[in-house]
Order: sequence, then structure tokens, then C-alpha cells
Amino acid sequence: MGGNLRAENSIIMSLKVTGKLPSGKLLQRLQQSPNYKDGAFQNLSPTAMKPEGVSYWKMTKEFFKKHPDTLPLVKLPFVKTGLNKLDADDPVIVWFGHSSYLLRAGNKNFLVDPVFSGNAAPVSFMVKAFSGSNEYNADDMPPINYLILTHDHYDHLDFKTIRKLRNKVSKIYCSLGISSHLKHWGVDENIITEMDWWQSEQLDSTMQLIAAPARHFSGRGVKRGQTLWSSFILKTATHNFYLGGDSGYDTHFAAIGEKYDPFDLAILESGQYNTMWPLIHMMPEETVQAAVDLKAKALMPVHWGKFRLGMHAWHEPIKRVMGKAKELNVAVMTPKIGEPLVINTQYSGKNWWEI
Repeated sequence: MGGNLRAENSIIMSLKVTGKLPSGKLLQRLQQSPNYKDGAFQNLSPTAMKPEGVSYWKMTKEFFKKHPDTLPLVKLPFVKTGLNKLDADDPVIVWFGHSSYLLRAGNKNFLVDPVFSGNAAPVSFMVKAFSGSNEYNADDMPPINYLILTHDHYDHLDFKTIRKLRNKVSKIYCSLGISSHLKHWGVDENIITEMDWWQSEQLDSTMQLIAAPARHFSGRGVKRGQTLWSSFILKTATHNFYLGGDSGYDTHFAAIGEKYDPFDLAILESGQYNTMWPLIHMMPEETVQAAVDLKAKALMPVHWGKFRLGMHAWHEPIKRVMGKAKELNVAVMTPKIGEPLVINTQYSGKNWWEI
């Protein structure tokens, strides 16, 4: 009897992980968005998932011909920081690998795309975190004033993490449609605010959050584009941050740079790229150019260092970013996982990935 109950609970949890697509009044509201057309959300520019002439079968075969260094050979170095003690005159960022990070600014805690379950897939044995990259969990997090969710892919929206964090979070800001997943997972809908591109929300008297375009896609199953994907701009009394989410390179970076510059820091994806999906993720050199387009004072490259979702060597993204950044004279912030990065202070990062 006990074994059957555990198996039944496991099946229920597996079904929960995938989330729930928008329906009813929520879907009707989403359909009013200017970015929703032909039954799904769309990018600003035509964006194919793959180039012409490349079949999904070829992509699948190539995926298993990964670089021999897609996984680190040793445990990644990390710093264990007391996240309840991040008080500083200037904002502090702590990166947790891939696209998860905590930003402490204006005495408020912002947590972006947290994934602490140790994997980035609907089942636990797939897309497992590198050794040393998953040393933080939901219990380590301080009370979160604002949880920001850019889109619903498994490496950005994690069922187990959300379930464990839900009582620590005061307010959630997310892209359109993501509330359907969150409510399905037991999150109080009264703390959720969905945002469309260019929509702004006043967080308090000194802080503003703006949702902005990205060039990507969404979906936790077969059906894509039922929820929106976004980048975010966080304006505080003293600083301006670009929280990039996932995006292929396009003209929206320059448009955002013209409208909201200067950015003290642009946090941009830099890994999991391939020539077989060139429009939905940036090559590392494009990441640096995007920072230039945004008129950012500094770049922090993310979307690497935790999960193997592409075929390149695990440290290739940061090496290519650093090479292009030197050419374009872009300052790059490369903290270790868990290492506090204080904005506006002298930063002398080391090439910790050369292990």
C-alpha cells in the first residue's frame, strides 16, 4: 500500500512539474496583447527555431556529438556567502550559476530565475548541474521582496524551487501567462503581477521595473509560445540594471539602450548557443555587442557554468566573451558562483574557470 501511494504521489508531482497552460479568462487576456498573434506569442522579428535545410533529426544527432569538455573535469570553485548579510552602500549581486542570481539593491532583495533543484528538466536524471554549481538552495535565500521570472523554460522556472520559495517571496513579477504555472503550483495569485513588453510597474517610491522585448520562445512541453518571454529593466534611486533573460541578438538591444541608458550593468546570456539555433540564443561575441548596444558600463555574462544544454565546451562561452570584450573595450564582471559582486567598486576578477 505504501509503495503504491509513493508511486502515485511521484506521478502527480511529475505531472505538476510541467505546469499548466493559460486558459479561460487568463488566455482571453493574453490574446489581447499586441505580441500575441496566430495562437501564440511572437518575436518582434521573424525567428525560426532552426536554419533552413537543418532537420530536427540532424539536430538530435548532432546534439549527441558534444565537445569532450562539455562537463568540467573537477568540482567548480564556489564561495558560500551568508545571503542575509549583504548590506552595502552599493548594490550587491550573487550569481548562483546559469541564469539565477540575487540582487540586493535599495535594501530590497531581488531574485531572478532561481533554479536550485540540481537539474533543468522535467525529470531529475536529465540536465544535471555541474559539481560545485548547485551549492545554494531555497533554504539559503533571505526573504525575497521581488521574484522576477523571465520565461517558463525549465532552466529558468523550476517547480521544486518555486514550491520551496513561495512562503519567502513577497511579490512576483513575471512575463505574461507564467501565472498559470505558478497558481497550479500553489502560489498565491495575489502576489503575482504579469507584465507585457514595455509595461512598467512602480515597486516603491524609488524603484521601477520595466518589461522589455527578448528574442526567444517559451514552452515546457510540445506547445510553444503560450506564455511570453522577456527581459527586464530595473531602475533604482541610484542605479540602472538590465536583466536580460534569454535572447538571440536583434535590434531590440539598441532600442532599449536608446530609451533607458546608461545601464550600470547588463546581465546577458552567453552560453548554450549553436549555429543550428542561431536566432534564439546569442553567440558570445553577440553578447558583448549587445552590451555595447545597451550602452552598459559593464557586462555580467550568465547562462553558463551550471548546465549542459549546448554542445560546446562548458568554459567556451566565457573565454569567447572575454576575447571579444577586450577587442571592444567592454568591462566584464566574472564572479565565482556565490561570490558577492559589489557594483561601482573596483573589480579584479580572476579567470577561475581555468581549473
